[in-house]
Amino acid sequence: MQRCILRFAEQRRQFSVRSAAAKRKALRSSFPVLELPLLPIQRHVYEANLRNSRACQNKYTELQEKVRRGGGENAVIRHTQRNRKLLVRDRLRFLLDDDDFLELSPFAGMGLPYGDIPSAGCLTGVGRINGLWCVFIANDATVKGGTAYPITVKKQLRAQEVAIQNRLPCVYLVDSGGAFLPLQSEIFPDKNQGGRTFYNEAIMSAMKIPQVALVCGSCTAGGAYIPTMAEEAVMVHRIGTIFLGGPPLVKAATGEEVTPEELGGARLHAEVSGCVDHFAWEEKEAFDHTRNIISTLNFHLPEEEEEDTAKRKAAEEPLHSSEELLGFAPRSYSHTLDVKMIVSRLTDGSRFQEFKGRYGTTLVTGFAKIHGHLVGIVANNGALTYEAALKGSHFVQLCDQRDAPLLFLQNTAPAAALTLSAAQAETNSNRLKAQGSMMSAVACASVPKITVVIGGCHGGDSYAMCGRAFDPNFLFLWPNARVSLAAPGHADSLLPADTKQEEEKKLNEKLEEESSAFFSSGRMWDDGVILPQETRKVLRDALDIIKQQRHQLSTEKKQPVLLRM
Repeated sequence: MQRCILRFAEQRRQFSVRSAAAKRKALRSSFPVLELPLLPIQRHVYEANLRNSRACQNKYTELQEKVRRGGGENAVIRHTQRNRKLLVRDRLRFLLDDDDFLELSPFAGMGLPYGDIPSAGCLTGVGRINGLWCVFIANDATVKGGTAYPITVKKQLRAQEVAIQNRLPCVYLVDSGGAFLPLQSEIFPDKNQGGRTFYNEAIMSAMKIPQVALVCGSCTAGGAYIPTMAEEAVMVHRIGTIFLGGPPLVKAATGEEVTPEELGGARLHAEVSGCVDHFAWEEKEAFDHTRNIISTLNFHLPEEEEEDTAKRKAAEEPLHSSEELLGFAPRSYSHTLDVKMIVSRLTDGSRFQEFKGRYGTTLVTGFAKIHGHLVGIVANNGALTYEAALKGSHFVQLCDQRDAPLLFLQNTAPAAALTLSAAQAETNSNRLKAQGSMMSAVACASVPKITVVIGGCHGGDSYAMCGRAFDPNFLFLWPNARVSLAAPGHADSLLPADTKQEEEKKLNEKLEEESSAFFSSGRMWDDGVILPQETRKVLRDALDIIKQQRHQLSTEKKQPVLLRM
């Protein structure tokens, strides 16, 4: 009894501390304003960048339209008319509070060796349900009948990783036909392949990260484990089914003819097996059930949350239009303008408190606010020199000490520095040590990190600037971005001095093709390509999402809970 009283007192204390924290106001700031208009001498570089950005934006729009068509006209007709199911984006409209959600990796699956898989066959992202940010993983059955390809599995695992990193509830909209068998060796056996989805479900449950599954279509083979391992499951009559092997396999094995509904329909699982917790006659009712489940979760959002959100959206705008960012997105490293011009078009009121402004000037560091959120900004403004790396290491540790999220604006040098003399060897050795120190600081920083690649993402410098391998909470690319070991045209830095010109040319062509932002996003080396003029809005959403975890009550897990298993 005494233990129960103590536990209750501790819960009350945590609740009061969080409530007080929610009501506290941030310290007032009067950061200096960055007044950096475009100068006439910079106009030719700006216009060259602008032409390139418009070409990249056309490519972005073309891919976006292709992805939104899903599996094509015939597949859409079959899905909606014959199977009488809602399209995946219509399902999200019923599930989410509004259309203002952060979609992740929309171009995943495009341009792969085994063909185009629009959106990797599933939509993932973060949207609000009853005011609460939740990760959603929604199969698109118009794409290859909902079949899971290797890229599909990778996308689902990344969405779960986002849920784990940011402690977000996760909703699965299941409409899957199981694995694409010709590629089973790339889907089934390895650690970060198909089975990892179910491992993550168990781990997320143990971490008290809520998970809800809505079965609104076929749920076959491995996909059948998703709803049975979720904390609560909803199933739609007639269109939802759960079984390891469908009617054709039953007939082949036993000779018995059975309908999908009899074998694994909503009535069977709601009334007999108990695999699902909520029965719905139609999809709209199922989404109402799901939204009601989310409203029972153990989150305590501050009463003024909606008011604060409105204030953040109406925060002091930058002095210059975000449309100008198109001309600051460098077409190549030689077309890079002062990165402070980009910073001034992202931060509230174009205000920026620079840190060590006169030291290591090829790296810009400092504090700013984006829609009211305090962030520490680390931005490339040239090569990551010895002094710049030491400065970066210092600033990252400072932000970690102050619990300030980090925003990396990455545009690294196109190739590693050459060593042509003893003096250069010494300089490069010192630079390597300093960069190693910065890598350690970034890797060990416990604060949230967001990376936006605004230009080049090349070589070891990209690790120090929190590339994908350094586990940022979110990583986005601008359409002009390049991701490769060395930038196109710099293949000579990777090859021996006696390499033939033809080989060098061939490698440069390969780098040109494989370094594209769309090539990267098709393989999920990032969380999506975003337009420069939309960066501020995306950062606002990402920072809101990261902040939400502080509102979850009793996050500590003393022992695992026995679920449906």
